[in-house]
Amino acid sequence: MRFPTPLVPARLIRRYKRFLADCRLEDGREVTAHCANPGSMMGLAEPEMKIWLEPNDDPKKKLKFGWRLVDHENGHFTGVDTSVPNRALKAALEAGEVPGLEAPVVRPEVKYGENSRVDFLLSGAGPDTYVEVKSVTLSRQPGFAEFPDARTARGLKHLGELSAMVAAGHRAVMLYLVQRTDCDRVGIAGDIDPAYAAGVAAARSAGVEILCFDCRISPEDISLGRALPFVG
Repeated sequence: MRFPTPLVPARLIRRYKRFLADCRLEDGREVTAHCANPGSMMGLAEPEMKIWLEPNDDPKKKLKFGWRLVDHENGHFTGVDTSVPNRALKAALEAGEVPGLEAPVVRPEVKYGENSRVDFLLSGAGPDTYVEVKSVTLSRQPGFAEFPDARTARGLKHLGELSAMVAAGHRAVMLYLVQRTDCDRVGIAGDIDPAYAAGVAAARSAGVEILCFDCRISPEDISLGRALPFVG
């Protein structure tokens, strides 16, 4: 998925109120960018970090920049916009490029469970497959990506709903999409959210499958990368 507007480099001044970030452009101008990430962004919101912003000229948008990437300045990137992975994954699913999730019909945002919408419902090849996607950005150990970076009651609810789909005779998959280029394995941050860690164990026992992939990330585009092992 190519970014529709070329990204511009900046330095982070501060992130606040979860969805706002003050940034300094290369020409010295200070701007406020929208931060599409409800998590804690642990390790990704330190002042003076190099970041990449997407400008826009949409008159309906109050903020004229969106924060898309952290540039670790060592050849690696992290994507911070939690909406981007689903768009990249949708393209890969429709092209049949996601191992283990090939299906002729791909439907996003389908109602299921108790007042929820599953990220993707795959059908037309065996039992219906319900796929929930979580964007993973936390890494506290070299090469090891973890989810979540904050307590997530919503994520725990999704695990229960996926388990219910398995009980109803469907296939259910929790897909952890790592928006980092510096990790080669994935696990659960049980110290951050013990309830979610217990929920993952219960869901796996109920038959929910775990799949993990990373992303290829640059200031030009983000696309689905390779499968990663789940440690848990």
